[in-house]
Amino acid sequence: MSPKGHNELLTAADVASVLKVSPRSVTRWASKGRIPAAVRTERVLRFRLEDVLRALAPTTRGESS
Repeated sequence: MSPKGHNELLTAADVASVLKVSPRSVTRWASKGRIPAAVRTERVLRFRLEDVLRALAPTTRGESS
């Protein structure tokens, strides 16, 4: 599914491709704290797919935390 490994740092576009959403959605989720960004600077966001999937897992399965 992912072109990169679970521990590799991904761009918002990479994560968006895996999740089948827009890169803007990924950026917005990170800014709201819904998903963790592994690297965050003024102009750069990078994500670990494993962390993103873990953060979204309860939501995607309809469970509440």
